[in-house]
Amino acid sequence: MHATPADFSRLTPNAVLDAVEAACGSLLSGLIRPLPSYINRVYEVTCNDGTPLIAKFYRPGRWSRAAIADEHAFVRACAEADIPVIAPIAAPSGETIHETDGMLFALFPKRGGRPAEPANDDLPLWHRLGALVGRVHAVGARISAPSRITLHPLESTADDMDYLLDGGFLDRHSEAEFSRLAETFMDAVVPLFEDVPMIRIHGDCQRTNVLDRPDSGVFLIDFDDMMNGPAVHDLWMLLPGRPEDVPDECDALLEGYNLFYPFDHETLTLVEPLRAMRMIYYLAWCARQSHDHAFRHNHPEWGTPAFWTRELNDLATQVGAIG
Repeated sequence: MHATPADFSRLTPNAVLDAVEAACGSLLSGLIRPLPSYINRVYEVTCNDGTPLIAKFYRPGRWSRAAIADEHAFVRACAEADIPVIAPIAAPSGETIHETDGMLFALFPKRGGRPAEPANDDLPLWHRLGALVGRVHAVGARISAPSRITLHPLESTADDMDYLLDGGFLDRHSEAEFSRLAETFMDAVVPLFEDVPMIRIHGDCQRTNVLDRPDSGVFLIDFDDMMNGPAVHDLWMLLPGRPEDVPDECDALLEGYNLFYPFDHETLTLVEPLRAMRMIYYLAWCARQSHDHAFRHNHPEWGTPAFWTRELNDLATQVGAIG
């Protein structure tokens, strides 16, 4: 079945301002600035005393309240451990999740910074990035996130495959090819995940989600896709290439990581399976958005035979790269 379209139509500027004022207990200046975000709706607002706030309204139907609570608990635990992250602001009651007109939202302090863009030979920065992720994982390993997905071929990836195959998104030829690739992939990778620890991880640890501030160094943002998964997933996404192709950067990253959390080098064998899993996740993510008018407008080729031919060729190449 296709997902129900998220309805943000009632989220007018006045509705945003009223909701934020009720949540934070402060009057706002009336200025509101939408920030780029396709999945959620994010706004910058300003209190009368000049304090800027970021209000994040979660896409209805995407995460349950319990799943958002898992995200907030993880980020707040990182902040309490003095890890540079941006934690949600708690109300006097301690609550960080608010609701207005059926929509859940949270407030965050505004933090500036530029995306961390380490040059390949900037090994000290790669070391710092590894240390940052290691600190996050040391906190993530304490408890699980029961309402979040688990990044495992038999769990999240199987769900993504079933969604694509059961939803009628592929033409007959593409569906047969995808089914063949799915079977080949599962046979190859499921044994690799046996006994691999699943801890709380960022889940979308691209360099665009690491900001660099002159006063405080690198910090990690946007835990919206946090999940339970293998630690290596948050590391391979930072690298500019396959680990064997960028050995110096990989060594520096892992050296920094190991200062705070032990890395199992055998899990480097999961990098190419995880890359394929991310490709499958992306296809399922697109399918889940395909009912959305804005998505269709921005991705007019999505779902066409030409689209599936290209994507499945890429996926076949990636599956073939798994040893």
